[in-house]
Amino acid sequence: MFWKTQIPVAIVFVVGMLTLVQWFIPHRPFDQLQVHMTQWFDIIAVFAVILGGLNLLKLQFSKIINRKKDWQYAIVTLVGFAVMFSYGFFRIGVPGEIVMGDHLQAENSHFRWMFFNIFTPLSATMFALLAFFVASASYRAFRIRNTEATLLLVAGMILMLGRVPLGALLTKNLPSFMQLQNIQEWIYLWPNVAGARAIMIGIGLGMVATSLRFILGIEKSFLGGDE
Repeated sequence: MFWKTQIPVAIVFVVGMLTLVQWFIPHRPFDQLQVHMTQWFDIIAVFAVILGGLNLLKLQFSKIINRKKDWQYAIVTLVGFAVMFSYGFFRIGVPGEIVMGDHLQAENSHFRWMFFNIFTPLSATMFALLAFFVASASYRAFRIRNTEATLLLVAGMILMLGRVPLGALLTKNLPSFMQLQNIQEWIYLWPNVAGARAIMIGIGLGMVATSLRFILGIEKSFLGGDE
């Protein structure tokens, strides 16, 4: 149908062109477009957060009702969600002189205490566990199969040893240019930065190409069909 296909494409075209034009016409009203679009993005993001929370509740309640595997953890999730939501959205246990919204950063607020004493340590634990997966992936990636894999292995070993005290201890008696901490610093600042910039340039070109496809109506995957 027309209103399901052409109207969304027209909206994407208009918004995309306005976003593009503002970079080339730094005068009113075009120089204010980014501010207004950012505000609209924040509004849409809020609704996305609400939908995400509702979806979380739906999935966890479904897991509990159907007694799926590890359904007990769903109870913990729901309790944590309810507690953080209550203390974050409502001013519970906070003196009345603290303005609503500022209570999230107040020194004596329960929300701040839970964030820094429960959520932050749990996040650190998750990242610590990821180290084992990174080590496993590195082992598979660093296997010597060809010249490129060998260079990756050598560079990875130098970077890992050069960033710990052991590397400095092993090469402390060597000339400065042969010490591992200096070699890893050079690898990090020059070959690594060069490769990262090349990747960022490729990503930028890909973003430009993809954006043009959306603006010109060539790419219509956002419609949800096979258009």
